[in-house]
Amino acid sequence: MINTKYFIFNAFQENCIVVWDEEGNCAIVDPGFCGDDEGSIVADFIASKGLKPICVMLTHGHFDHIYGVKRMAERYGIPVYMSSKEKVILEKANGMICGAYGMPLPDISFDWKNIEEGDVIEVGSLRFEVIATPGHTPGGVCYLERNEKVMLSGDTLFAGCIGRTDNQWGDYDALISGILDKLMALDGDIRVLPGHGPQTTVADERMKNPFLQPFNEPWDEEE
Repeated sequence: MINTKYFIFNAFQENCIVVWDEEGNCAIVDPGFCGDDEGSIVADFIASKGLKPICVMLTHGHFDHIYGVKRMAERYGIPVYMSSKEKVILEKANGMICGAYGMPLPDISFDWKNIEEGDVIEVGSLRFEVIATPGHTPGGVCYLERNEKVMLSGDTLFAGCIGRTDNQWGDYDALISGILDKLMALDGDIRVLPGHGPQTTVADERMKNPFLQPFNEPWDEEE
């Protein structure tokens, strides 16, 4: 059984998500909190539930998703998982975007383990399959817990929207291809937990997402 807890951080209303199994093994997904006060909110929750952090899982490397990575990794002595293709985002894109928005630069002096399509990250009894969905960033990924029917989609797919691709190193064609070929082919009852905004399902996005409608066949309800 999978359990989830949302925390909304920073000016971009980023979803930091803690996921854990029945034994209390947990992963911290996209810790975007700024400062020790916000970090303490996550740490206090983990302590209150008696959870055991196993890893930090990053969907991509944009600043608003990684502000708290170094703190979490050092606090718990746990590995960080992210695609190596995000190196350009860490080293170049974040500086440009943070400068444009007047946001502080994140501390990127943390090590991470590279992940690729088809890799599996085990968090206790939970098994998160890595689905490569580049486009918002070169190394963007989603994490699918197939048995629990939960997908962590980062900034690839939102409720009623898709990730923006107008920033440097974005690729609209790659993003649409990944969403349609990989995500929309999944079971419709899979819950989608995005990096911003509310939860949704694969079925809802197939039917209602206006950014995907031009690519879908009309749906005819059986009489």
